[in-house]
Amino acid sequence: MAAHAPLHWDVFCRVVDNFGDIGVCWRLAADLAARGQAVRLWTDDASALAWMAPGGAAGVQVCEWAASELAEPADVVVEAFACDPPDAFVARMARRTVPPLWLNLEYLSAEDWVERCHDLPSPRLAGPGQGLVKHFFHPGFTPRTGGLLREPGLLERRDAFDRSAWLAAHGIAPRAGERVVTLFCYPDAPLPRLWQVLAGTPTLVLLTPGAAQALAARHAPPPGVRLHALPYLTQSDFDHLLWSGDVNLVRGEDSAVRAMWAGVPFVWQLYPQHDGAHDAKLAAFLDRFLDGVPPAVATPLRAWWRAWNGVGGDGAGVWPEPAAWRDVCLAWRARLAAQADLTTQLLGWAERRRAGG
Repeated sequence: MAAHAPLHWDVFCRVVDNFGDIGVCWRLAADLAARGQAVRLWTDDASALAWMAPGGAAGVQVCEWAASELAEPADVVVEAFACDPPDAFVARMARRTVPPLWLNLEYLSAEDWVERCHDLPSPRLAGPGQGLVKHFFHPGFTPRTGGLLREPGLLERRDAFDRSAWLAAHGIAPRAGERVVTLFCYPDAPLPRLWQVLAGTPTLVLLTPGAAQALAARHAPPPGVRLHALPYLTQSDFDHLLWSGDVNLVRGEDSAVRAMWAGVPFVWQLYPQHDGAHDAKLAAFLDRFLDGVPPAVATPLRAWWRAWNGVGGDGAGVWPEPAAWRDVCLAWRARLAAQADLTTQLLGWAERRRAGG
């Protein structure tokens, strides 16, 4: 791993969804710190970190959002998902002798426009921060984007993982012949469709806290499907949960990326948007994910993903053959792993900008 000059980073995160925005920002902050950077994570709600990262991380300081109004800006300022740091902080950024590098870390999308917009500058022409330039940094699935979060050694740890030991340590005991399905979803997930596709095969469903457990309490599973309610898990153990599944149903950005690194069959429920924008995002992702996949596998996957995301009603009762589905996911993971990860790209971007590039 290449060494990078140590810098101070400010990462700003407003919490819209405790499991999503703060999850991405914490992984980024911890990964930057593990690579020798100093990081302050400014957030308006750090409550989820109590179970997500109870031990904290060396080199990461979690700070109250409001306190940033009196803070001296760091070398690099990352505003996650267009959260807009306080005006007083931005004004001090502009007054620094060497202005901070400033970027907006965008939401994840596979749409074509992401490649065109990645690293585009946005000059601040008026108001607080006049004279500064903010850049748009887009995570993505192609070499012309900012990549995905992937800590050094993640895939090696995945390969060495002992599924049976982890499940046993957490009081989870699959029966002989049972497949393990993990469920992390939004409240509008069509759970009866999942029960339909699971019916007829012995299955243990591991329910994450929140929507999954609430939905399961309202919709009884079919015969042969057992349920196990999980507690809140640290980010590390959430990764281990996904490594333990035979099929992982995940929601939002952070868990979807971790499901991709798990290398097992997965279904992604995108964040639902009232204007239907998640339909276009889903279609763009499936076009990339299923590119070159034989129709016998691609057709049921596309239909089921669309049904699970509420943008199509057909084909919801069938999944492809497990081994073929797993091969698709492993091939996808290999394509992603061949690209530079997001933190590596951020560090390189900062160094080039510092050098005038």
